[in-house]
Amino acid sequence: MATLSASDLKGGKTFIYEGKPFRGVKYAHQKVGRGGATVKISARNLENGSLEHMTFNSTAKFESIETTKRPLQYLYKDSINAVFMNERTFEQVEIPLEILGSDINFIKEGDTANILFWDDKPLSVELPPKVIMTIKETDPGVKGNSASNMYKSATLDNNVAVKVPLFIKIGDKVRVDTRTGDYVERVS
Repeated sequence: MATLSASDLKGGKTFIYEGKPFRGVKYAHQKVGRGGATVKISARNLENGSLEHMTFNSTAKFESIETTKRPLQYLYKDSINAVFMNERTFEQVEIPLEILGSDINFIKEGDTANILFWDDKPLSVELPPKVIMTIKETDPGVKGNSASNMYKSATLDNNVAVKVPLFIKIGDKVRVDTRTGDYVERVS
């Protein structure tokens, strides 16, 4: 495997630190006076999704890892795993729900999602920034409230609660930001 120095950990590089896979997100190189340079990075832990801030000597070395994305079809989930299938080989892959977190709520059965793998170990799912969902439950809107800036609670067809404008009604299709879970707009 290739080795990376701390100054190579710029955006998107994947590496091993303390036995765990990380991907560099943010990078800053600092040189102070006569001392050695330091590198401060923000890196995403690819096993649990947490963002960690680290500081290294610029000469520190890390093992580089190769990750791959595979398009897999989402089949179903149980209480422990989400099951995806390779549409060409029909091979099924189980991914623990704790790895996927709340991202699994934005994938519908039958949809294809890109799954990030390290060797044969699934690490995360890549979602589009916005998805279209249907309003399953909400209070009825009041006539004349279409231009106000007020919001009401609604439940999407994936059972996620979201705040929507008062004019939204049951059955409406809305665009939702998958990064924040917020309502973006109504889709006609």
